[in-house]
Amino acid sequence: MSSHPHAPAHESAHNTHHAHSQGHEAAHGSFKSYMTGFILSVILTAIPFWLVMGDVLESRALTVGIIIIFGGIQMVVHMIYFLHMNTRSEGGWTMLAMIFTIIIVVIMLAGSMWVMHHLNTNMMPMSPEMMKNMP
Repeated sequence: MSSHPHAPAHESAHNTHHAHSQGHEAAHGSFKSYMTGFILSVILTAIPFWLVMGDVLESRALTVGIIIIFGGIQMVVHMIYFLHMNTRSEGGWTMLAMIFTIIIVVIMLAGSMWVMHHLNTNMMPMSPEMMKNMP
């Protein structure tokens, strides 16, 4: 028997804490990964800024499309390098939650755009004279 009656409980708590801290340390990135994420973020911000400020493309729709694409890529870079999301973290549940969220957002946006388009198409046009007679 040890001289300290609480020694086994203390060692057990220490081991549990040590195992718990190792799980969190494994999820954090290295300086190299943070710098990689930062440099990619700067590049993915600078290119759309240059496209707009330099008036590089003639088509505004193409410029907006490219900016949206770069924004999507930048979100992925942030999730990987800064939020440390991958298929291994939390047993894959964080990735599953993110995919579910993206699906719900896409359904909501597509449904909203579909409803607004059909409302705009199927609404009866009104002249200003007809608007004056409305109750």
